[in-house]
Amino acid sequence: MPVAASAIYFLNLRGDVLINRLYRDDVGGNMVDAFRTHIMQTKELGTCPVRQIGGCSFFYMRISNVYIVIVVSSNANVACAFKFVVEAVALFKSYFGGAFDEDAIRNNFVLIYELLDEIMDFGYPQNLSPEILKLYITQEGVRSPFSSKPTEKPVPNATLQVTGAVGWRREGLVYKKNEVFLDIVESVNLLMSSKGSVLRCDVTGKILMKCFLSGMPDLKLGLNDKIGLEKESQLKSRPTKSGKTIELDDVTFHQCVNLTRFNSEKTVSFVPPDGEFELMKYRITEGVNLPFRVLPTIKELGRTRMEVNVKVKSVFGAKMFALGVVVKIPVPKQTAKTSFQVTSGRAKYNPSIDCLVWKIRKFPGQTEPTLSAEVELISTMTEKKSWTRPPIQMEFQV
Repeated sequence: MPVAASAIYFLNLRGDVLINRLYRDDVGGNMVDAFRTHIMQTKELGTCPVRQIGGCSFFYMRISNVYIVIVVSSNANVACAFKFVVEAVALFKSYFGGAFDEDAIRNNFVLIYELLDEIMDFGYPQNLSPEILKLYITQEGVRSPFSSKPTEKPVPNATLQVTGAVGWRREGLVYKKNEVFLDIVESVNLLMSSKGSVLRCDVTGKILMKCFLSGMPDLKLGLNDKIGLEKESQLKSRPTKSGKTIELDDVTFHQCVNLTRFNSEKTVSFVPPDGEFELMKYRITEGVNLPFRVLPTIKELGRTRMEVNVKVKSVFGAKMFALGVVVKIPVPKQTAKTSFQVTSGRAKYNPSIDCLVWKIRKFPGQTEPTLSAEVELISTMTEKKSWTRPPIQMEFQV
């Protein structure tokens, strides 16, 4: 089910309405007062982005110092609503020169009203592509002094772009040198017990591409293994094939990917947009080869002292390296003082989460950095329960 939005509001942090647009007559104009009274004044903005008040639902998101609120009176697709907000903000930024805040909205009232009429019709999202909308909404937005200069070139054929099958790429592109750049970025979230057993491990990845190709190229992305997305019933009916498959729990493609060919052939075929874009996102929870091993040793010396020794071993190749490694080592709540000794990176005690946070910006392969810490505790009579030793958390990118 699509969004079917009844109204959209743009509010500042005080709750004042900057601009709004009513798409249906099934909600009153005072619905923003209900949002301001029941959500903003009660300071429950950070609890849940979807709230029901009376017979209406409020979907809201904060962008810079502006709250964007969508009001619906019927059952609607929440994910589609938030996707619409994200795409609309990207559209506004392309007109305003990269800035979207309260000042940008106040300086571009007429342009925003014109865009709101085009990107949503009777509450249903329409075309949000900046390249296409700039063909027939040629008014330039008031740019902030810190925004970059516009670099987009006008698209020559508006009718083909709006009605054709390839609306994300314009015709007539010519480059002296055809180039394609591809990056695969994976983030691994790991939860491990004190005995070294893995409690939770999942990988979220995305494939980023940058294309400078002439004409209308048809690209095909070949993977080493076929992607396995079949259900259990389909797997039982089919004979087992030799070789490994990449089991993806979730996968999301850019609109340029031919989904029919992917479902039949399990190959990613697409006509790429010009420039930089995100081709696909995926998530994996099974069959993950861990790039690190965490070896903790924690000794409790009486009731007031504790020694913590943690060794992290990278098992991937020496030519590779991990970025943004964060190891969170839990300590008791009555921690008073800590002292560290690390062979790589920096460490500090974070009392808000009761953890020793060890950060390593660049982690080479086949290395074993260690952390040694002495923790001084406050002896309290009220602390009857023994420390449960929560699991160590680790985040990184390889």
